[in-house]
Amino acid sequence: MSPTRSPLSALRAALRVYAVGVALLALQLLRRCRGGFSQPGFCPQPDRVAVVTGGTDGIGLSTARLLTRLGMRVVIAGNNKDRAEEVVSRIREEMLNAKVEFLYCDLASMRSIRQFVQKFKMKRIPLHVLVNNAGVMMVPQRKTEDGFEEHFGLNYLGHFLLTNLLLDSLKESGSPAHCSRVVTVSSATHYVGELNMEDLQGSRSYSAHGAYAQSKLALVMFSYHLQRLLGAQGCHVTANVVDPGVVNTDLYKHVFWGTRLVQKVLGWLLFKTPDEGSWTSVYAAVSPELEGVGGCYLYNAKETQSLKVTYDQKLQRQLWAQSCQMTGITDVTRDIVLG
Repeated sequence: MSPTRSPLSALRAALRVYAVGVALLALQLLRRCRGGFSQPGFCPQPDRVAVVTGGTDGIGLSTARLLTRLGMRVVIAGNNKDRAEEVVSRIREEMLNAKVEFLYCDLASMRSIRQFVQKFKMKRIPLHVLVNNAGVMMVPQRKTEDGFEEHFGLNYLGHFLLTNLLLDSLKESGSPAHCSRVVTVSSATHYVGELNMEDLQGSRSYSAHGAYAQSKLALVMFSYHLQRLLGAQGCHVTANVVDPGVVNTDLYKHVFWGTRLVQKVLGWLLFKTPDEGSWTSVYAAVSPELEGVGGCYLYNAKETQSLKVTYDQKLQRQLWAQSCQMTGITDVTRDIVLG
């Protein structure tokens, strides 16, 4: 049976998302008029390894390129092999001795995620940084290979499963002086997101805007709960979440036509470039100021407050428990004493 649709609830979700976008564009324009965005200073990262999901385009590509430039060995996880070959070749041409490679991973498929993790571990290399960057935005209603609504299944559950399967590698690679790091890319749309624990798939009333905002809200809550678990276990791994701002990428294919027109005509002025959008992700991945620091929401490389409900630890636990059931992994929350 097809889900019921409420035109009013869908319109409400869309208006809330676009209101956030307009506010952010106004702030970015003001910042641009006052001198623009400045790249933080990044230290060299030799002998460290990073996995970047969605590293073939947009913010992910800029993140992978910059981490490679800092001396990291970067594994790009994505589902576009042809594009990946082109990207890897280009990065190697740009940088002598660049350590970058591609491993196939379709975040809309739990089978593919497990295969990626297996292949990565067969390389017998450490993992110091995981950047959960990939995502879809406001796509038409459709399901992942495992039957999940695509925003929730790919943006959130895919990264939830990937992170949990790579945690042992991250823990083994971290040290008291140099923690491993999980960096998850969310969005300011999480501020207008609503987490419906009774209907996470939007089966009763689907809205592409609402589903996207919910997936970004879930990523924030996932990061906070993950940090609490890691801290309680005494692991040398930190988890932070970043907001890249409104960035000029190809993610806007399915948004309102007026937004696409603004992007095409004024994107150079109002939108961040992919490089500018990647700076907070890279900051969270390598900054000495964040050594041993987790549970932060970062915007423009500075900690800020996320939506109030994201700090609700009971709701965090409920989401985590349900996510474990959906992905078929063990929920260790009950076995760990959390403060």
